[in-house]
Amino acid sequence: MATIRVAIAGATGSAGEELLRLLLKHPHVQLTYLAASAKWDRPTSVSEVYPRFARQVDLPVESLDPARLSHVCDVAFLALPHGVSMALVPDLLASGRRVIDLAGDFRLQTPEAYPRWYKFQHANPALLQSGQAVYGLTEFHQEQIRSARLVANPGCYATSILLGVLPLLKSQIIDDGRFIVDAKSGLSGAGRKADSSLLFTEMTENLRAYQVNDHQHMPEVAQEIQRVTGQSAMMTFVPQVLPVSRGLVSTIYVRTRASAEQIEAAYQTAYPLSQAPFVRVRGQSLPQLRDVVQTNYCDIGYVPTLAMESLVVMSALDNLAKGAAGQAVQNFNLMCGFPETTGLL
Repeated sequence: MATIRVAIAGATGSAGEELLRLLLKHPHVQLTYLAASAKWDRPTSVSEVYPRFARQVDLPVESLDPARLSHVCDVAFLALPHGVSMALVPDLLASGRRVIDLAGDFRLQTPEAYPRWYKFQHANPALLQSGQAVYGLTEFHQEQIRSARLVANPGCYATSILLGVLPLLKSQIIDDGRFIVDAKSGLSGAGRKADSSLLFTEMTENLRAYQVNDHQHMPEVAQEIQRVTGQSAMMTFVPQVLPVSRGLVSTIYVRTRASAEQIEAAYQTAYPLSQAPFVRVRGQSLPQLRDVVQTNYCDIGYVPTLAMESLVVMSALDNLAKGAAGQAVQNFNLMCGFPETTGLL
């Protein structure tokens, strides 16, 4: 098969580092450009930035040059802070490049939502509304992703929640469309920004909730539920930070009168191995972080309590892998015609 020239913009962030790790193992990828923020005023050997990659890749990390980015790759992965990608994507598309954006710049369909959830005005509302950006929840949009030129990679919380609830909503198992999510993520979900609340002394032996019912992944969850199921769902969302480096577990509480057999059938129908190689339905065996960290799997388990007409679902993944870089590589594989698992097993 062909070799694809690939660039990573944002190569020094947590998701960018994970992308580099995964793409170095990909048999059909030629890395051509590693770009970062303007603080890299001179090309710096990637082994100086990340000694773990010494003798594996000889590219330097360079300050991001949008014109160069448009000419040195076939596919660009943008692992940049929210609000940066939207200025780069139009020129990349005009240059014939394909783009996978790991930020939130193209996840929402309406420009009016961005000031509310991302605190900025969208710079390219026409591109946003044109429908060119395919939401990259791989298990539910494979055909659209195959022909896409721009993929909006989902957020980590959104991926975990949607993979947990979409089969139930499609099967009309959740009563009244309401559910509660108690989600806990490792510190790498916050990226590498300087933030005193993320210091070791602040987070060790600690657990902290933040952005309760006000997290930017909430509108993409609601949007995707409407798109896939035609239903309007109401979610109560409590994201929390764990004192671990990576991993994410969403515990989802729903009201239902469905039997355990109906619940299992809903998940097995949604995630056959041939179409969802990275979703492992574990029945009434609940997943742990250690089951999914450093993998591209999302593990789903559940416990029904028929006497109370309730169901607890646990959806676990690695926030840097299936929640970010791993899912981005899944989408890359589909876009380029490779088996979905290439470079990820």
